[in-house]
Amino acid sequence: MSAITPSPISRLITGASSGIGLALVRYWLSQGSPVIAVARRASHCQVLLQLQSEHLTGGPVLHIHDADITDEQQLEDLATCLRTNNQIPDHIIQCAGMLHDPAQSLTPEKRLEDISLKALQRSFAVNAFGPILLARTLLPLLDSKRRTVFASLSARVGSIQDNHLGGWYSYRASKAAQNQLLRTLAIETRRRLPNLTVLALHPGTTDTPLSQPYQRNVPEGKLFSAERSAHQLAAIIDGAGENDHGRFVAWDGSDIPW
Repeated sequence: MSAITPSPISRLITGASSGIGLALVRYWLSQGSPVIAVARRASHCQVLLQLQSEHLTGGPVLHIHDADITDEQQLEDLATCLRTNNQIPDHIIQCAGMLHDPAQSLTPEKRLEDISLKALQRSFAVNAFGPILLARTLLPLLDSKRRTVFASLSARVGSIQDNHLGGWYSYRASKAAQNQLLRTLAIETRRRLPNLTVLALHPGTTDTPLSQPYQRNVPEGKLFSAERSAHQLAAIIDGAGENDHGRFVAWDGSDIPW
């Protein structure tokens, strides 16, 4: 009797229409893995549509879904669609995030006087609430018998212990809140989903629209391309096991203090 070939690992990636999210979509497709790409306007992203057309026959499949991770109903609709179409991921990688929003005149705060309720609410909605709402909605879909991963992009500036410069109140605080939510999730799922690994990931400073206005102070050699960041993070995610559960880990595999 011939051995049964295990099905390939399927990845769901949010924030998939640009930056690190899009680079991860490209990478895992190139590795032969099916990918579910999720973004607010994923179905309008020409790059994703082109990638999908290139994978229509043979090889890994790319599915595209529109969903805003800050909208509970859209997340529920996404879960229903995934369940109905049997598009159940093994790995969920949350890449959506917000540092600034020119459309709403939101920029990182340099001083106490720069803080606004609008900026705080928007930063927390995207960077803290979105990831845990995504987990609440999609983790019940996962096959508890398979090795699964829930990874979310955080940032070193979310580390309270590592904060030596101040500033960026909303972004720092929202990432710190995400870290606490993920750490709490890791503690609960250790009991309920023993085959799940939860990770908070720091990708390093990456050349994406999120960081572009603030790159001039980045030391030489410390600004990564989206492709390099994706490869580094993919290696961590693909190699994650039981001992990595609940870690806050940097792109180079080192632990970051909470």
